[in-house]
Amino acid sequence: MRLRLSELRRPPMRDWAVRFAFGAGVSALAGVVSVLAGPRAGGIFLAFPAILLASVTLVAKEEGVRQAGQDVRGATFGALGLIGFAVVVALTVTIWPLWLSLTVATLTWAALSLALYATVTRLRR
Repeated sequence: MRLRLSELRRPPMRDWAVRFAFGAGVSALAGVVSVLAGPRAGGIFLAFPAILLASVTLVAKEEGVRQAGQDVRGATFGALGLIGFAVVVALTVTIWPLWLSLTVATLTWAALSLALYATVTRLRR
């Protein structure tokens, strides 16, 4: 993995606009849900990978369906890990120091996401 800033100029502005629109749309939806159903319900929508839909469409167009499928799989592992993060924070934030709650939640997210990736990778072989 490496960072090449010159690659940022490669996608057309339309692609950037589509990603921004999807992200803004999902964030706005989370705000509406928060107002109507409360912050807990709205928070669930914020865990949704806001630009995933736009990104997968663009990746499929530029790099092929197989690469898009791999991106979706990775996003799924990350989103499931975020559920673990949310559960740990919900259970510990009022009884542990905030730094400890967030640290354990972050470690839970990483461990759960990586464990899911390793399990699926092993099962596919």
